[in-house]
Amino acid sequence: MSKLLIVNSVLGFGSTGKIVMNIAREYEQKGYEVKVAFGRIMKQAATSSDGKRAALYGNMGVRIGNDMDVYCHGILSRITDKHGLYSRMSTRKFLKWASEYDPDVLWMHNIHGYYINYEMLFDWIKSRPQMKVKWTLHDCWSFTGHCAHFAYVKCDKWKEGCHDCPQRATYPAAIRDNSVGNFRRKKAAFTGVSDMTLITPSEWLKDMVKQSYMSEYPVEVKYNTINTEVFRPVDNSFKRNHGIEDKKMILGVASFWNERKGLDDFIELDKKLRSIDESESTDLASEQNSAHGTEKGNRSKFKIVLVGLSEAQMEDLRKKGSDILGIPRTNSVSEIVEIYSAADVFVNPTYEDTFPTVNMEAEACGTPVITYDTGGCRETLKSDKSMVIPQSVDEIIEALGKMNV
Repeated sequence: MSKLLIVNSVLGFGSTGKIVMNIAREYEQKGYEVKVAFGRIMKQAATSSDGKRAALYGNMGVRIGNDMDVYCHGILSRITDKHGLYSRMSTRKFLKWASEYDPDVLWMHNIHGYYINYEMLFDWIKSRPQMKVKWTLHDCWSFTGHCAHFAYVKCDKWKEGCHDCPQRATYPAAIRDNSVGNFRRKKAAFTGVSDMTLITPSEWLKDMVKQSYMSEYPVEVKYNTINTEVFRPVDNSFKRNHGIEDKKMILGVASFWNERKGLDDFIELDKKLRSIDESESTDLASEQNSAHGTEKGNRSKFKIVLVGLSEAQMEDLRKKGSDILGIPRTNSVSEIVEIYSAADVFVNPTYEDTFPTVNMEAEACGTPVITYDTGGCRETLKSDKSMVIPQSVDEIIEALGKMNV
């Protein structure tokens, strides 16, 4: 029986955790013996039945290190900007186990995330030329000196050699800048593997890889998929439950929100749409006043709903007088399917993304998508009702008009 070893930061939780679990199940059905080595148990997973089941999926899950290892790696990485160069004891213990397991195929996913030492891992890989190696890249961390994404700041230093990093404060955040050393050490570690194939979820990321020091490897594009038996239009009472039955619902969904995911653009969109509505209502009220002697105008016809906001973000929106309806992150697939189905349009104003499956989920639930032309976003759309637009709030408003939303 052939043996497959998968390595990822998490198992069964989050997008990559679910992806590796699906791969593990698929290869078990093919007759492989499968083990999934993971480094972190997400806080949300501790209270999620799916997370608990995933982390202990049969005898499949093998944890690398423990919570204290992750914590120490994170603190040291923060101080030194040497992410992925700690966890030596836990990595040594894991590699001893991995040698005894003796996999025929190693399939890596995210090897960042404060849980494994990448130099030790790749030294082990290079000592096993008989082992077939696959590496699915979900972001750009593998070929930069620090960041996982660079599109937001339009940085291309990674093509020649990172230095003076403009994103030191972003994941994996650090106090000092070690981008020169990180770039050099990653390049030395990640190149020179005898039998490794890289896999990307989009043509966009493949193109980035081919411009990097990883260009020596063959790159396959394998699009992430969704379960269309789960993500489909469903009857729901979401609008009625939230008192917005008379509104055109503009939906945004993210696992976490910040300016790079488009939160600031949604706040600006809310202000501009209300301004447009107030202007139209004033004109209409003036006409009604002349014709009927009344000054009552129309209420706003739009309602922005954002799923995945933190309590602090929702409180901040309330203090600012925003009309956005905030919904906390949910682990319930049935709940998010109902919300997708309730929306009139899904808007994704992301400035950094490789292949956002939220676009696919929305379309599968019958909701057209407006997405910024970022990374692999355009590759996620299939519906001729959806639109790819430049990164601008005014472009969103124009697209809403074209869609007659």
